[in-house]
Amino acid sequence: MSKHKAKIEKVFEHPLSSNIDYKKLIHALEHYGAKIEMTKNHHVKIFLNDKEYVMPLPHQDTNISKEIVVELRHFLESAGLTPEKL
Repeated sequence: MSKHKAKIEKVFEHPLSSNIDYKKLIHALEHYGAKIEMTKNHHVKIFLNDKEYVMPLPHQDTNISKEIVVELRHFLESAGLTPEKL
């Protein structure tokens, strides 16, 4: 299994993972065709299959919060990027 696939699968794990590094996640999303745009207000815009998600970046750590993991999971499902489709 590739490291990119493993990172995407981590978003869909049950129970929710709180150990997802946003930098590695962004690289995995880019690998699967997402366009990434960093904003000046400490957010990342993710564009995938005509869908857009704005993800706030963590201030203290590189790991994203569980709330963001849930939002990201819903975004990825709506954009058609799920572990079954990788």
